[in-house]
Amino acid sequence: MLHLKLSRLREDIPALLNLAGPLLIGQLAVIAFGVLDTAMTARYSADDLAALAMASAIFISIYVGLTGVVSALAPIAGQLFGAKRLHEIGEEVRQAAWLALGLTILGCFILLNADVILAISKTSPEIEDKAKLYLHILALGLPASMLMRVLMALHNAVSRPAVITVVQLIGLALKLPLNLLFIYGGFGIDAMGGPGCAVATVIINWTWLIITLGFVVYDRFYRPFKIFARFSWPNWHRIWTLLKLGTPIGFSYLIEVTSFTFMSLFIARLGTTALAGHQIVANMGTVIYMVPLSLSIATMTLVSQSIGANQQERAEEIGWSSVLFTTGMCITIGVVVWISRYQLLDLYDPPQEVKLFSIPLMLFIAFYQVFDALQVTAAFILRAYRIAFWPMVIYAGSLWGVGLGGGYLLGFNIFGNTPAFLQGANGFWAANSVSLGLAACLLLYLFRKTAERYERTHPPVQV
Repeated sequence: MLHLKLSRLREDIPALLNLAGPLLIGQLAVIAFGVLDTAMTARYSADDLAALAMASAIFISIYVGLTGVVSALAPIAGQLFGAKRLHEIGEEVRQAAWLALGLTILGCFILLNADVILAISKTSPEIEDKAKLYLHILALGLPASMLMRVLMALHNAVSRPAVITVVQLIGLALKLPLNLLFIYGGFGIDAMGGPGCAVATVIINWTWLIITLGFVVYDRFYRPFKIFARFSWPNWHRIWTLLKLGTPIGFSYLIEVTSFTFMSLFIARLGTTALAGHQIVANMGTVIYMVPLSLSIATMTLVSQSIGANQQERAEEIGWSSVLFTTGMCITIGVVVWISRYQLLDLYDPPQEVKLFSIPLMLFIAFYQVFDALQVTAAFILRAYRIAFWPMVIYAGSLWGVGLGGGYLLGFNIFGNTPAFLQGANGFWAANSVSLGLAACLLLYLFRKTAERYERTHPPVQV
């Protein structure tokens, strides 16, 4: 079996790269938003950068949790696409849109009442007020963001990510001038500092939604899906199906991101320099993470389409090919990051004390790439099989328990015997690395068992 999987690599990797290439470009365009926000706010003031670090961590936690629920559309529509049941995809999209609107109400309520979460950081009132304003502004763009995620899930499911990439690049072209206008002021608009980033983001979110809807309405490719053929009221059976798969996915996203969110909030107790340094390194890690994430989304698309076509053995082969390729690529990236750590930090042009604080953290960025690649690839493969509950449990135990809990014990030297090099921010990053390794091992085991069960219960069709 191993020989068969390895022999398929030459066939599987080009197919993965064909889908992952546009996804990666689009993801990097979106992440460039965060890079621009961080770099441009760092030049405005350290207080604004600290507020941005807290507020963006909170928003991302809420956003990925909610969009994770909606992302259940991707494997469902992907299986329908593989089974050539194209006319059913439109109804799934309409019901996902209703679900997205319902989740938007919940998200806006949290964003407008984030005082309790912000209080955990115990930071100054000035920084906390800036963070509140940032979150309040982003609430205005959440409806567009949620509906956009429905359209993104559709495009990923039907192997058409390039459309989303084009739209995301248009947004990136708008981001720099809008940031300049609202962060630093101009044309009669007062400088807003960090919250100005949020204004720019909201404008772009609505622009994205309008452009993407234009593609779906007027492009002939989408006509067989019958998305706009008729109006549909909420169908609670279909919405419940989306929720059963999407809720564990959303919680998995939430667990993964909040492990970093609470790291930021706890590290804020170490001072503005520590928080600013952590923000820069975390932002850099997020950029690197887009490589395995894009490959994993592409893997989920191909695996779900193979499952829909009842090609179970082929689905497993694609999964293992992706695991091998993605991990090898991320090992290479980790080595390059460590060698280039000084040059990479210079790109952010932080104050000298922030740069010195950040350098030791770069080791963890380089180290955990292999574990991150393994866990995210396995998780997305399992979503293609519509398996999401047990991955959520695994994430909770490893990332919250080992990662965040262990980081708290190490970082704040709770037992009084933590080595000096594992105290402070280093302790949080070390525990997070271990937690990713644990999650990777458990998720890969679950993938192997799931694939074996599917091959027994779904007789494969010979290609």
